[in-house]
Amino acid sequence: MPFSWSARTTQTISAAAMSALLLVSARKHFQEPKFYAPVVPDYLCRKDHAVGSATLEDGHDRGGAIAPRNGALAVMSREEWIAVSGLLEAAAAVGLIIPVTRKAAARGTTLMFTAFLAGHVDALRRAYSPGGTASARRIHTLRLPLQVPLILWAWSLAGAKRGA
Repeated sequence: MPFSWSARTTQTISAAAMSALLLVSARKHFQEPKFYAPVVPDYLCRKDHAVGSATLEDGHDRGGAIAPRNGALAVMSREEWIAVSGLLEAAAAVGLIIPVTRKAAARGTTLMFTAFLAGHVDALRRAYSPGGTASARRIHTLRLPLQVPLILWAWSLAGAKRGA
């Protein structure tokens, strides 16, 4: 009996491969969070004030230094963003494996990868700024274009027809 390769088989293998990739990445978020730190934009990161430091209404502390201000999007610290994105990747990996949740998980994964583009663009911008290093330029020049195939791959899992 010859083996027949269906669209459903292809989609299942593709979903399993993306799930494995997401699980490896999710694990790395917790084992090596510094790897992801450069791709979390500063404008998303809460700047916690030191305990006991008093800030005057004009934004200066009592020593005359300007106290950092948090933007409207700065709801978590860099470390918290890295952990949350790792948990999101793990959840997406599980969702992609389960056939009934695959389409929704693939759409969510597509949105997640698209949202991650902002961080990769910001990291690339900082790498090419005067304070950037040659190593950071190389790394982020390679990391940014990798997002496009990931987005397209996730999108293909969301829109693939379920064949017999």
